[in-house]
Amino acid sequence: MNLRIGSRGSALALWQAEHVACLLRAHGHEVSIEIIKTTGDRMQEPGFVVPAGVDGKGIFTKEIEEALAAGRVDLAVHSLKDLPTELNPAFELGAIPERADSRDALICPEWLLMHTLPIGARIGTTSPRRRAQLLAHRPDFQFVPIRGNIDTRLRKLREGQCDALVLAAAGLDRLGPEKLNMPPDWVRQRFDPEDICPSPGQGALAIEIRSGDAAVGEAVRLLHCETTAWCVDAERAVLAALGGGCSVPIGAHCAGEGKFRRMLACVVAEDGDRMVQISRTPEEEDTPQSFGEFVAGELERRGANELLHPTV
Repeated sequence: MNLRIGSRGSALALWQAEHVACLLRAHGHEVSIEIIKTTGDRMQEPGFVVPAGVDGKGIFTKEIEEALAAGRVDLAVHSLKDLPTELNPAFELGAIPERADSRDALICPEWLLMHTLPIGARIGTTSPRRRAQLLAHRPDFQFVPIRGNIDTRLRKLREGQCDALVLAAAGLDRLGPEKLNMPPDWVRQRFDPEDICPSPGQGALAIEIRSGDAAVGEAVRLLHCETTAWCVDAERAVLAALGGGCSVPIGAHCAGEGKFRRMLACVVAEDGDRMVQISRTPEEEDTPQSFGEFVAGELERRGANELLHPTV
């Protein structure tokens, strides 16, 4: 087939699109990539005002989905954590390839570990999840709202706008230190999920297609990893059941296969002062949806809703 992939224009998005393109070419398809500027990209431009009704989970996908619906492209490659937990019925996930490193990483020019950063260190992040979990370990941390693509954030770190960054390890690995103009030893620490629990779906890619497009669905199905899909579907079910998006401090990480699967999940108060954290393994009859909903229910029974929706 001649397949057209819709992608954002950032270095990471293009790497991800080209990665999927290479896999499809290996199966005999001809593949091209169309770059599409999204609301999330425009948000990084000075003076841009976010349109009403666009939430944090739609800012990097809206225009790409419009191109997909219009038939300008045949599939889209996303970071799964950027996708809403409920897709528009016009679209479906055709494949979820094998996941890369799902952990968060500490990037710092000078200090070696989170616990060796100086008192009052300035951490560059806008993620409520990362902020809350970092504060649970280090209440003295200060936070700098650094936005943009990975290379933009690293440039701001080099300029001294913050002392350290916390980013998804998968993006750093995919681009590599040379392309990022970053010394390899700046990646100081990859956090164990028990210390900093990742965002649901972090490290995984999602291939989105038009619902009912059998030909494209068959083409991308060979890239699907069932083990990864089970785990990330369960993580996203936790997020959906708790009513969360990218603006709430919810972490969920499922790994393993069959009876060896295990889910870590947490909800943290904004100031890091209180946390609900659990570890569970699924029953043999569990689906990703039922397991994720069970984990969300356990978090709620332990007081997660009080942390997500604190009373004034």
